[in-house]
Amino acid sequence: MISEERQKFNNQFTEEKYNVFLADLENGYPKIPFRVAETPIFIPKVLTEKLIKAGEEIIDLIKRPGFKELTRKATPKLWEVPNENDHPHFLTFDFGICKDEHGELTPMLIEMQGFPSLYGFQMHLAETFKKHYQISENLNYFLNGFDEKKYIALLKKVILGTHEAKHVALMDIDAKNQKTAIDFLVTQKQLGIKVLSVDEIHRKDNKLFYTENGKEIQLKRIYNRLIFDEIENDELLFENSFDPREQVEVEWVTHPNWFYRISKFTMPFLKSKFVPETYILNRHTEAPKDLENYVLKPLFSFAGMGVIIDVKQSDLDEITHPENWILQKKVVYEPAVQAPDGGVKAEIRLMYLWADGEEPQLCINLARLSKGKMIGVRYNADFDWVGGTIGFMEQ
Repeated sequence: MISEERQKFNNQFTEEKYNVFLADLENGYPKIPFRVAETPIFIPKVLTEKLIKAGEEIIDLIKRPGFKELTRKATPKLWEVPNENDHPHFLTFDFGICKDEHGELTPMLIEMQGFPSLYGFQMHLAETFKKHYQISENLNYFLNGFDEKKYIALLKKVILGTHEAKHVALMDIDAKNQKTAIDFLVTQKQLGIKVLSVDEIHRKDNKLFYTENGKEIQLKRIYNRLIFDEIENDELLFENSFDPREQVEVEWVTHPNWFYRISKFTMPFLKSKFVPETYILNRHTEAPKDLENYVLKPLFSFAGMGVIIDVKQSDLDEITHPENWILQKKVVYEPAVQAPDGGVKAEIRLMYLWADGEEPQLCINLARLSKGKMIGVRYNADFDWVGGTIGFMEQ
């Protein structure tokens, strides 16, 4: 990473300063339930260029005319939603920071999603870092020529479409108590949309409504943050609201089917130096002899649930639906971020917005730091200098 920027930041850092930063980050919002890392990541231009190239290669596949046919089996029949549009409105690609055969830092794809991430919170996080620490002017957390004004304008265009804000809502289960609720509330502040739990929405004929101050207001567009995997055993949730799988007059941003189409399911179709060898389990009759160099992942899971890191033949033998699992070559993260007590592993998420009738645009990023076996809360509970953060990229 950029060593002079790292040294400058670490020289500024104190625990007291970090606590003041966190308090400011939460000011006006509920307490953040996930860990925010002590530091941003400072990314050199050569690595940024590799990240951009890796993202472009993935988008080339997604934009191919036959992509929908290629991924037609991705969506579980139980969770198919009608009226799917031509493309997702959000794309996020997670890259582990590794070393290549020449000893240079390089990105390797870990996950991909056609689903929203923290599109509101990341700008708030970056600006709060800039407020509390001296960060060089030639570093930017935006990409592709975006700035705050241009970014908010595109975010508004993507999420609101052609509608007034009162007819658009961010929707999730128990939305205000989700771990990512701060992103929901920041987005509400930025765009003026409603934040609604599923049970705050009701159906009349084929239209959807919510109630505000005793008045029914039609909901015409849903910024969907609901993940069906999380409610697989709780379909009663829809009884007092509406079932997304039925025909209703509402626009989805992004349509729920894209969560499945652009996911681990897509990775075996990608051939790139930035993508580890990946295949769906039922497409290979014989497992690799070096299983210890692979990770076993369920196709339909979220936030690392069900992943088996140290794979054994017995794990494969116990799988009853191999078409729903992938084997992926392990990625060796380079501890490239220097904390006071040593190196920390990093992951960079490239975040795209794809407005109707336009091309996908790379706008902003998210980063995560880890000292555990994997990137994620359950693997980093006892460490500091880990958690969610933002990348500042050399211009």
